[in-house]
Amino acid sequence: MPLTVLLVDDEPLVRAGLRAVLSAQPDIEVVGEAADGAAVIPLVRQLRPDVVAMDVRMPLLDGIEATRAVLRAMPEPPKILVITTFENDEYVYGALRAGADGFLLKRSRPAEIVHAVRLVASGESLLFPAAVRRLAAEYGNASAREAMDRAALTEREADVLRLMTRGLSNAEIAEGLVVGTETVKSHVSAVLAKLGARDRTQAVIAAYESGFVSPG
Repeated sequence: MPLTVLLVDDEPLVRAGLRAVLSAQPDIEVVGEAADGAAVIPLVRQLRPDVVAMDVRMPLLDGIEATRAVLRAMPEPPKILVITTFENDEYVYGALRAGADGFLLKRSRPAEIVHAVRLVASGESLLFPAAVRRLAAEYGNASAREAMDRAALTEREADVLRLMTRGLSNAEIAEGLVVGTETVKSHVSAVLAKLGARDRTQAVIAAYESGFVSPG
C-alpha cells in the first residue's frame, strides 16, 4: 500500500509543487489538499492519510493549533510533517512541541521532500535541524529538568536518548551500541514511557529543554 499524504498550505503553488514531487513516487499518493488548518480535521477523518504535510503559518488556523486539534480528535492520528520557509521560526518549534513529528523547509530539494515524508511515516528517526535544537535549548526550564530527573533513565536508556537526539534510526542506534534492533526498540519504548512522551520528537524536545543534551 502506498503512503498517503494530505497537503495543507495556503499557497496553491506550494501545494502544486509538493503534489508534483510526491505523486511522482510509486510508493506515495497525495489523497487531498487543504488551504487552511481549519479544514484539516474533516479531511483527516474522511481520507485517513498516513502523513499530513502542514504549513505553520496560515490565516485562519495555524499549524500549531491544527496539530493540537488533530491529536485531540483522532485516537490514531496521522504523522504530521511541518513545512515552513524559515528553519529558525518559533512557530515551527511550537508545532513540534504541540506534537508534530518532523520538519521540512519549503525550499528543500525534491529528493529531500520525499525522504522527509518517508522518514516521518516510519516513525523511527527525526527531522530536527540545528536551528530547532537551539530553540529547544533556549526554552529550558527547571520543570523540564525536574521531569528528566524523575524519569531516572538507566545508563543504557540515556545512551539511547542521546543518539535519538542526533536523529538516528533504531537500526543506526543498534549499530552504534552493538546491540539488536529489538533491544533498541525496547529501550526507546522505556524512554518514552519514563518521560511521558508521545513519540521520539517529544522525547528529544524534553532532552534539550532539560539540558540533558545541548545543541552543538
